[in-house]
Amino acid sequence: MDLTIVWFGIITFLFIGYFVLDGFDFGVGMSLPFLGKDDTDRRVIINTIGPIWDLNETWLIVAGASLFAAFPEWYATLFSGFYLALLLILLSLILRGVSFEYRHQRPEAAWKRRFDAMIVIGSAVPALLWGVAFGNIVRGVPLDEGFNYTGSFFDLLNPYALLAGVTTLLLFFTHGTLFISLKTDGELQQRARRLATRSGILTIVVAAAFLLWTTLAYGSFWSAVLSAVAAVTLIAAVLANARGREGWAFGAMAATVAFAVLSLFLSLFPDVMPASNNPANSLTIVNASSSAYTLQVMTWVALISLPLILAYQGWTYWVFRKRVTRAHIEGAQAAH
Repeated sequence: MDLTIVWFGIITFLFIGYFVLDGFDFGVGMSLPFLGKDDTDRRVIINTIGPIWDLNETWLIVAGASLFAAFPEWYATLFSGFYLALLLILLSLILRGVSFEYRHQRPEAAWKRRFDAMIVIGSAVPALLWGVAFGNIVRGVPLDEGFNYTGSFFDLLNPYALLAGVTTLLLFFTHGTLFISLKTDGELQQRARRLATRSGILTIVVAAAFLLWTTLAYGSFWSAVLSAVAAVTLIAAVLANARGREGWAFGAMAATVAFAVLSLFLSLFPDVMPASNNPANSLTIVNASSSAYTLQVMTWVALISLPLILAYQGWTYWVFRKRVTRAHIEGAQAAH
């Protein structure tokens, strides 16, 4: 098989992993003002992702590094053309990470409120802008003959891309509330379940509009099939949550995110960044890729490293599989 296709598939897999895993991290962060009735609730919510959020973000680092090595032209065009949006995402991720580490360093309520607000902002901004970025990649952007982006930042804020951003924002929000329902108990779990039902219904409406637009305007047969599967699993997640089957609900939502991202990548293939002004200027898996030798070396590295990464990630989730409860937090407070 052509190694350019293999590496397009690997990068697709890495972004699927990132959006499935860091997606619920974003949702957990955005849920703080809706579910955190007091500081103990907020600590429970944050602790559901406390041991794993930074591990989830490593998928983005690996995906970015793989993109740089396998498709340097794609990487260069993407990061030069979308630099402001990607910079905002990076700053938001830094803001969120700092807040996780510093909110508990002082006991004052005002101190914690400020860092809680930064967690919400640091989760909502990437959740929105990742959708805007990928919406523009699928839609196509103006490129010159040297594959340089010739538009402006505000050209990226078109109706289709903004709908994509709202879709990812709602998907991740619902994904996060389902994760909280899976990882907590008692009243907090019940509130998370009710919130996930309400946000899930809104997500179904918005995601259906986005997937239909994508299928009609930019899709292929297989991307349309995967979009339909994503729609079915999204409905299944909301129904399972309403019946109190939090494990099935979270699994179905993870599948929804995975199938939705896969459908977007398949709607691109064999392009990696279509040129909206002139199809001849489009970046494809051929003209954007590294040399055959580079891809061969990278393939051997991936065959060795990816199974180890997946095994470590699975082991980490197994170790921290138990629910986080108010009793745990209150017991820790009493010990101090």
